[in-house]
Amino acid sequence: MSPSPNKMLKFSSIKTIANTLSLHRSSIQLNRFAPKSLPKTPQISFSSALTVPRRSSATVTAGMGDDSGMDAVQRRLMFDDECILVDENDNVVGHDTKYNCHLMEKIEKYNLLHRAFSVFLFNSKYELLLQQRSGTKVTFPMVWTNTCCSHPLYRESELIPENALGVRNAAQRKLLDELGIPAEDVPVDQFTPLGRMLYKAPSDGKWGEHELDYLLFIVRDVAVSPNPDEVADIKYVNQDELKELLRKADAGEDGLKLSPWFRLVVDNFLFKWWDHVQKGTLPEAIDMKTIHKLI
Repeated sequence: MSPSPNKMLKFSSIKTIANTLSLHRSSIQLNRFAPKSLPKTPQISFSSALTVPRRSSATVTAGMGDDSGMDAVQRRLMFDDECILVDENDNVVGHDTKYNCHLMEKIEKYNLLHRAFSVFLFNSKYELLLQQRSGTKVTFPMVWTNTCCSHPLYRESELIPENALGVRNAAQRKLLDELGIPAEDVPVDQFTPLGRMLYKAPSDGKWGEHELDYLLFIVRDVAVSPNPDEVADIKYVNQDELKELLRKADAGEDGLKLSPWFRLVVDNFLFKWWDHVQKGTLPEAIDMKTIHKLI
């Protein structure tokens, strides 16, 4: 016996509602996993071998509650900034929050490695500008380090691979954010990418770094106006003055501490590269093919 028209209509309506709900659920899942701003860079490819769970809004809220003592500015950056995840060959494999990228639990569990940069800015007297990180920084507060250390973000302008342009764009942005250095004082074409290093460094029991770090040199006289949310102090040093800081840090004098990435650069590269700066032969030191694994 054929079903009545009324029963057929009722079945069709239920099927339509079910399809609509299914589409709605799919849309929610897609929106949850979609990046905040999807770059158009054609070179980017995502590896299916790396699976990093994305955090739901409920998880983010819980995480923020667990870190109630975190400075408000640093908390906002931790959840708003999306770092670029890479493999050990510096191929982009995805992105995640700055928060996740600096949790040692996530770093160890998923081997999260993100792209970073370290700027070494010299004035016309070939003195190196150092900064002391703010006491509100989540990782390595109050340690002395090179001019600026941060991350290119998962956005089109900072993903450009040619001649490390994306990283240089990010360096210009952060020099303004952290030190108040105007963009016109540090044109992107004046940065010299000298090399890359890969390292891992716990900060405390919870936080740490696991970075593929681009090392950028620039020689410019600049106007500096440090942002207190990022920087506690600054100083220019010559080579002898830096060696004295190293001695004090090694001896534990005055509570002076250096960031682990800065110390790696000092111990492996800095002074020979600094000599090239003074001689005007810096291009001779460039090696962007090698990734130095210092872990």
